Amino acid sequence: MEPFNREGGADRARSAGDGSTGRVIVIGPYLRTRRGDGDAQTASSVRDYEARIEEAAGLAGAIDLSVVDSVIAPISQIRPATYLGKGKVEEINGLVASNQVELVVMDCALSPIQQRNLEKEWQAKVLDRTGLILEIFGRRAKTREGSLQVELAHLNYQRSRLVRSWTHLERQRGGFGFMGGPGETQIEADRRLIQERISKLESELKKVQATRRLHRAGRQRVPYRVVALVGYTNAGKSTLFNRLTRADVQAADMLFATLDPTLRALTLPHGGKAMLSDTVGFISNLPTQLVAAFRATLEEVLEADVILHVRDISHEDAEAQERDVEAVLRRLGIDPDADGGQRIIEVWNKIDRFDPEERDNLGNIAARRPLERPCFLVSAVSGEGIDPLLAAIEERLAAKRTTLDLSVDASDGAGISWLHRNAEVLSKELHDGRFDMTVRVDETKRDIVMSRFAAVPYEA
Repeated sequence: MEPFNREGGADRARSAGDGSTGRVIVIGPYLRTRRGDGDAQTASSVRDYEARIEEAAGLAGAIDLSVVDSVIAPISQIRPATYLGKGKVEEINGLVASNQVELVVMDCALSPIQQRNLEKEWQAKVLDRTGLILEIFGRRAKTREGSLQVELAHLNYQRSRLVRSWTHLERQRGGFGFMGGPGETQIEADRRLIQERISKLESELKKVQATRRLHRAGRQRVPYRVVALVGYTNAGKSTLFNRLTRADVQAADMLFATLDPTLRALTLPHGGKAMLSDTVGFISNLPTQLVAAFRATLEEVLEADVILHVRDISHEDAEAQERDVEAVLRRLGIDPDADGGQRIIEVWNKIDRFDPEERDNLGNIAARRPLERPCFLVSAVSGEGIDPLLAAIEERLAAKRTTLDLSVDASDGAGISWLHRNAEVLSKELHDGRFDMTVRVDETKRDIVMSRFAAVPYEA
């Protein structure tokens, strides 16, 4: 890693747009299956390797790098010095030289020493998976909050990259005379500067968290429930978000197309309202720094009444992606299996990519799932399956609320207005100068409505 840049913060990988070639080789150094776990090169493991290297190449392409080659490099063990074995390091060195490559992406987490040693061997910049994802997030962040979160994650990552390679920059003496010890080294000065910036960012993000808490408190005063979208990156969350809310959030066929969180009103089948939150996509081996930095954003998921787990069911690694998303949810403190999984609804997206026979097979698989863990087949592009999904969301939200019947004098404008602000009005009919109403209220307001309006439990 290059030294800390005081003016521009963390260094950035260059793309073809800034005068450099932007040529990159992507290396997949994947551990072989151990003996006893099955054949080392089963068909499933090979497909897994190919899916992983394709994803890594997609990550590189997401920041406009030109991927000239992708190499799967199965390894039996991780070498402390270079991660790869000596022979593989030499082989890749030849590829780097022959292809005039200036950046090598390693689809793994490298230690600072491993990264520095590989850069010396290949005479090219080396970026590991964590660094690559941070680069993408740095370019995608548009809002002030997103930029703060990305910069915090970048600095925490870069702090671990400071290795002792600049001893020639030491101040030989800390004071006058000959008795003083070595002064502050350049690396210590950079580490101090980074820590000062980290402290400032953490302070600013605490203010963001406080603002979000105020917004959530405001939504709780008005009976709007929160529905959060989660899923693997490029699963179609933003397209589904646009379909459900008629919004115009950026949706593109690329990894991490959407980074900044978005909230929009969601209209339910019976006229009720909820808030729909679109969050950053998850990915396998999501860097710890990002999970920590984006906790303020992901608090929307923690507080959500219903979580829609959007899956790209057409992807060959759909099941592995499901496990990755559930692993991130657990890191956030959300147990997908808690309460029988009632909080989470699975959405199998992109069914428009299947022919009718394959779609019927998917429908049969979905029909055999337990009643408490249903899934819904949808196409966010065509709108197929959206209505049943909305009905299920409404049913889940209604399960936590009470439905009441009441009668209000038509002249009680203040009371009727209060009901519209604090309850979900399901029906309203005028009879003999009174409004007969059926409303759905949060448990916190149930007693208020019953005492003020002489409401009684709804009978179907």
